[in-house]
Amino acid sequence: MEQIGFLPPKSAVLSRRSEIVEDLLDLLPEGCLVHEPRALVPFETDAFVSYRRVPLAVALPETTAQVAAVLKYCHRYGIPVVPRGAGTSLSGGAIPQEDAVVLGLSKMSRILEVDYANRTATVQAGVTNLAISDAVSADGYFYAPDPSSQLACTIGGNIGMNSGGAHCLKYGVTTNNLLGVKMVLVDGTVIELGGKALDAPGLDLLGLLCGSEGQLGVVTEATVRLIAKPEGARPVLFGFDSSEEAGACVADIIGAGIIPVAIEFMDKPAIEICEAFAQAGYPMDVEALLIVEVEGSEAEMDGMLESIITIARRHGVKVVKESQSATQAALIWKGRKSAFGATGRIADYICMDGTVPLSQLSNVLRGTAEIVARHGLRVANVFHAGDGNMHPLILFNANDPEDAARAEAAGNEILKLCVDAGGCLTGEHGVGIEKRDLMRHQYSEADLVQQMGVRAAFDPQWILNPSKVFPLEGRPAA
Repeated sequence: MEQIGFLPPKSAVLSRRSEIVEDLLDLLPEGCLVHEPRALVPFETDAFVSYRRVPLAVALPETTAQVAAVLKYCHRYGIPVVPRGAGTSLSGGAIPQEDAVVLGLSKMSRILEVDYANRTATVQAGVTNLAISDAVSADGYFYAPDPSSQLACTIGGNIGMNSGGAHCLKYGVTTNNLLGVKMVLVDGTVIELGGKALDAPGLDLLGLLCGSEGQLGVVTEATVRLIAKPEGARPVLFGFDSSEEAGACVADIIGAGIIPVAIEFMDKPAIEICEAFAQAGYPMDVEALLIVEVEGSEAEMDGMLESIITIARRHGVKVVKESQSATQAALIWKGRKSAFGATGRIADYICMDGTVPLSQLSNVLRGTAEIVARHGLRVANVFHAGDGNMHPLILFNANDPEDAARAEAAGNEILKLCVDAGGCLTGEHGVGIEKRDLMRHQYSEADLVQQMGVRAAFDPQWILNPSKVFPLEGRPAA
């Protein structure tokens, strides 16, 4: 039985479905509107597959002008709109509802400009994350944020959720690498925020937009920062006898002022799952594994690793294994990047996304294990340890409603634990529907009223992604 509620569909919109479809067909080129019932099914959910709603229609515009036309029409008639990138959201951020038009940006997938003089790329919102790095790699550049879904996820979705990835420890998440956007407001007005300059005058609306989960407007183009490739990079595996020792080691590395390019964590279940899939050469006789990547010249990497190994020894490190070739390095990262997909081969799972202070990593890992065991479930932990962004994968049987309910309850307890430890509900997946009803655990009523007031200033009718982020009770009247 479903636990998370949605806003009731608007009967006035549902009764006009045929008319709405005809109007949208007139606004869009041929092949840019999906409306037949069977064709709508692929859009009923995203990567948070526990919840599904078939939308009224799916618009697939090819230009900013077409996005503006759809939004202007939907605004005029109060039709909910759910922006959608590649549908890789793990928090239900792109799940539609029956009275909603899904606004998909997948056809807007061109790289518009690469400007090496300013170290920027301007791309349409439907460009995949990895496509940017692929386009500039031969010239010695890359785009830093690298979510595990980077092969599929799009820049528009990354902006909506402020996505990160393994290398965000050194280079930051999307907001640290986003310079400007072209965005369509709910009434169809097109605006531009930021640009190629490092800073822009006035209020930081770009910072407000990044992470707003499609509730303030629809991004159609983005200007992002390009970074020169380092001279060299070297991932190293550190194996420990316990998750607590590994967590304490991470806290001490960062506390010592050492910032590797990445510190990734896996516990034993995750190690076994990823090694079986990728054959990455992970040590199998340890309880926890850190992937620590350093970069720079050979001398810089050697010096940083010497300091890290010294700290790891204080925490009883059992295995230290440096990659010896580009092939080995690629396999190490293949295993980590494949973690979510590899886990899906053995069980259904919910992937959580809470962030905690590094000093609390060991305590929260211990608490996570206790919570999951109390619910009679299993967990595999794999996450961005360097910035405390935890991703416990709670394994369950999706065909058993009671098992699914236990998994959801355990996930909620883990997220509350993260908040109580001084952290927050999300690091990069967003709130979506998954964490919406936990927002009151993170924020006071005054906090929520202020945030909802800002959201309503952009969309007074609350038609953009309406069932997401904020609790359904206590919202200002539309």
